[in-house]
Amino acid sequence: MLTYFQAIVLGLIQGFTELFPVSSLGHSVILPQLLGWTDVVAAQSASESYFLAFLVGLHVATALALLFYYRTTWAGIGRGLIVSIRTRRIETPEQHLGWLLVVATIPAGVIGLLLEHSLRVVFARPLAAAAFLFLNGLILLFGEWVRRRSVRRAAAEGSRLAMGERVDTLDMGNAIVIGVAQTAALLPGISRSGVTMVAGLASGLDHEGAARFSFLLATPIILAAGLYKLPDLLGPNGDGVRPQILAGSIAAGLAAYVSVRFLTRYFATRTLIPFAVYCLVVGMLAVIRFA
Repeated sequence: MLTYFQAIVLGLIQGFTELFPVSSLGHSVILPQLLGWTDVVAAQSASESYFLAFLVGLHVATALALLFYYRTTWAGIGRGLIVSIRTRRIETPEQHLGWLLVVATIPAGVIGLLLEHSLRVVFARPLAAAAFLFLNGLILLFGEWVRRRSVRRAAAEGSRLAMGERVDTLDMGNAIVIGVAQTAALLPGISRSGVTMVAGLASGLDHEGAARFSFLLATPIILAAGLYKLPDLLGPNGDGVRPQILAGSIAAGLAAYVSVRFLTRYFATRTLIPFAVYCLVVGMLAVIRFA
């Protein structure tokens, strides 16, 4: 059964790695195996277990931390969407950003409802997670290559892309591409923030804009995933572990808030390269360890 120590450690991992582009699900699969937490490992790949209830708490706590950090932005988006629906027009940056997030959320929402449970049961194993974590590193490197190539081309042509597009000027087609990219995070080891940032960079955003859109986009899908599975927490799966889930959720929420504060500043001037190297090294070592 889940201990308080395990819950807090896994909560911290969720909170930090959900936003860092290194895959929270991948780390939550790999680390328990390395620590010898065999009960947790078995629960992760079971079709029904306390781990399902645990994930509910972690997801809700992470989403609430993001909502609190971006509370002013979300208030503006909410007001903008209400006005836009009433007037049937998109006239302000807040309204445009709101609809971008709606459009980008749909692919992950639909595919998540259809495949999340099946993919978790099939791939929530250390070796698979390690291989996908290595792949995640390659994806991050690809994103940096695409961005640098685009910047060089844009600079030569005198295009504003050299400085990076603003998030609220992104078009709906690119928002859909970013939303589809987000579905890759259903695989343990593939980072939600990582793949959405790479898709954002490929769409013309700079690192700061790609990170902001990624974190805003993560909020509704993480919160919806938690609320959708609330019966797991309130039902038999949560019996006997709800206090531990509360402890882990508090840890996840605090870690997520610290992470988003740090990363929004980090990506104002820096790149995905350190995270790519981390994923490649850790992923390869884990593959060797579990092969």
